[in-house]
Amino acid sequence: MSSPVGPQRPPREADQIKVWFRFVPREDWLPYDTEGLWATRIGPDTARVDNVPFLQDGVAEGETVRFRTDEDGVHWAVGRVAESGNCTVRVLPVPDGPLGHDAQAVHERLAGFGLTGEVFSAEFPLVALTVPGGADLRGVKALLARGRDEGWWHFEVSCVTDAWRAA
Repeated sequence: MSSPVGPQRPPREADQIKVWFRFVPREDWLPYDTEGLWATRIGPDTARVDNVPFLQDGVAEGETVRFRTDEDGVHWAVGRVAESGNCTVRVLPVPDGPLGHDAQAVHERLAGFGLTGEVFSAEFPLVALTVPGGADLRGVKALLARGRDEGWWHFEVSCVTDAWRAA
């Protein structure tokens, strides 16, 4: 099932485009097979990703991707050209846990690390976060694990760097 998943805000600049990613939907997860991410065009077939992905694995905000444009003018990602040094983490608060369905509470718990992100929807408070390469990665990992262990949230790391692995 295809869906226009991704922030639906209008482009901020003339060189901002939406780059679409295709993937195989996961069982027991959101039933989408595409995600559109805003990106700034930096070449005829390259763009820098401007927001954090909710569904696409292996890409983070700030990375440069190569795309091809189909006959309908849709830009489809075909690969990553340059890493940003950022990681992508997705956090879903446990509905009957201490945070309830409160995505803002997730942001507040992680704000001290300089993480930015977006919320999927009020009904499904999945928080997709960009973890900057210069963040306290050990601290972020420890807090994520603590939150999982104490029933605050479930989380997954969908784009990692060597620095993340080493932390």
